Formats: sequence, C-alpha cells, structure tokens
Amino acid sequence: MQVEDVRGKEELYKLDNAGFQYGREVPKYTNLLDDDEMEREYYPESIDLIKRVTGAIKVDHSKPGDVPEKHQPVSLAHVDRTPAAAIARVHRHLPPTEAPALLHRTINLWRSISHPSEDWPLALCDFRSVDFEKDLVPVALIYPDRRGMTPEEFVLIKCFDSIQDGSLARLTPHSAFQDPNTPEGAPPRESIELRALVFYD
Repeated sequence: MQVEDVRGKEELYKLDNAGFQYGREVPKYTNLLDDDEMEREYYPESIDLIKRVTGAIKVDHSKPGDVPEKHQPVSLAHVDRTPAAAIARVHRHLPPTEAPALLHRTINLWRSISHPSEDWPLALCDFRSVDFEKDLVPVALIYPDRRGMTPEEFVLIKCFDSIQDGSLARLTPHSAFQDPNTPEGAPPRESIELRALVFYD
C-alpha cells in the first residue's frame, strides 16, 4: 500500500472530497490531562473551531478518545462509527422532531498535545480511493495518530455524513502505522481526539 506525506499539499484534502481536512490554530487551552478543566475550557474552544471550519449550526461532542497513557495507537485501518451507530447517536442526542430534519456528520478533531508526534504516524485514507461496499467491515472504536503534527496543527476526520448520494466523501478510514523513519528516541505520542456530531440546515 502506498503511503504519501501530504505536508505542503494539505489544501488539496477537504472534508467533502477526501473525508478529512487539515488546519492550523494555536489552542488557547493546553492542559489536556485534567478532565474537568478540559470540559470547561477545551471542549468549548473545540466546538467553536469545528463550527468555524465546517459552517455547522450546532455541534455536540463526546468524550475525547486519545488521552496520554489511556490508549495506544491502533495499526488497523478503521472508521470510528458505522453508519447505523452514527444515526442512532443522533437520535439519542436530539428530540425526535429535530433528528430527521438536520443534515449531520460525525467528525473527529485530532491534535497533538505537547510535542510533535513522531512515533506511530497517522495515515488517512482518501475517500475517493475507497470502495464503500467492498472495503469496509464494522469494527470497534479505535484512535488515530499522525507523525510530526504539532500542537498548533489539527485534522478533522469525517466518520459519517448523512448525505449519501455519492456527491461527498462519506467517511475516512484511518490508522496508525509503524514508520521505519521515526527518529530513534522519539517521545511517545500524546494526542487528543474529540468526537463531534456536526449539524447543518
């Protein structure tokens, strides 16, 4: 399988064509090891970021997936939600009258915490190369990483889109992988992933 470093070409990859999108913004809140402070500070900042980048009218988040010492990188390609699970989640979080009326996506916001992630980089699979019917099987919830990403960089990873007519990327398979070019002595990754329901008119 071909793995390509897209640094310098990030603008070619958008949520609607590839299923993921890179960005750069220095986080205001950086103490990501305290759950209570994260809930008060990091979540609102992240929701605002997702709204600004995607144009969403409403964002509902779930707990972050990847906090240091809680999860290890997973080396199997995966999407964090099946379509059925994504739809069921919308129905759990919205009143029955609102749920079918809003377009929605499940998007993960991923970023490094304290230093560039050098070990177990994140590979994102461009949706345009995925055969939705043949390449995917349901899997358990798993978490990604991307080599070299700094705390100022982020990636939005689409896990579901309610628009299913083939006009947009529906999801992004992703995986950590062991890179033989990882510098010796690179510190273990420290990253955070926030899963969000993102709603549109």
